[in-house]
Amino acid sequence: MTQWISAIYVGAVTHHRLRPRRHSLRYRLYSFLIDLDELPALSRGLKLFSHNAFNLFSLHDGDFGDGSGAPLRAQVEGHLRAAGLPCDGPIRLFALPRVLGYAFNPISIFFCHRREGDLAAILYEVHNTFGERHCYLIPVEPRPDGSISQGCDKDFHVSPFMDMRMRYQFRVSAPAERVRVGIVGADEEGPMIVATQIGDRAPLTDASLARVFITHPLVTLKVISAIHWEALKLWIKGIGVRTKPPAPAAFVTTIPPRAGA
Repeated sequence: MTQWISAIYVGAVTHHRLRPRRHSLRYRLYSFLIDLDELPALSRGLKLFSHNAFNLFSLHDGDFGDGSGAPLRAQVEGHLRAAGLPCDGPIRLFALPRVLGYAFNPISIFFCHRREGDLAAILYEVHNTFGERHCYLIPVEPRPDGSISQGCDKDFHVSPFMDMRMRYQFRVSAPAERVRVGIVGADEEGPMIVATQIGDRAPLTDASLARVFITHPLVTLKVISAIHWEALKLWIKGIGVRTKPPAPAAFVTTIPPRAGA
């Protein structure tokens, strides 16, 4: 049996809103880690997964990047090159696939490696429910414990219940036997929301695909339904709706390396 770098990570996502009203949620969730160089072989070797074609599970280039359907590796390489970052190593996408032709990813993460294998940068691609997308490209600076800590100002409107004057702090463990992605959104008063996704690795096989389809039925439809359900609960709690600002002029916000890093 072929051993892929690509895999499934099965776990849960949690959100904790701290102000002005407390609100928490937890949902079971899985995400795929797809090595973009493996996509053709994955599509040939798996019966339940296809690339740019309908299947039980599929990944479509047009669901990510600029939406043009252009190959994702070329798109990400272009962003890396424009930022002066290495673009000669593996690029691995952590995201939900389409399930029976439908997907919505609030956030997708591209792990961008150097040729030698170590991480050079992470590209966070954020989607809102207004059909807009924006990316944050942040270089990876190594830490003694192997974790990744990154930050950037919020440039893109996501939730109508959140102000734009915020800063994100990302704390990530690169996918191995387990993956963890933590995001703290803070304003001038301190942390406002804490979101975490944790998952354990399972091999990307037809058996695993069938299993997660049964144990997490129609998960992509569940994601978009949960977004609207939780929004209704926030509105009932009296949290005001913000006016939607225009999308940023640039598709990618690039964060330069810290001085001396």
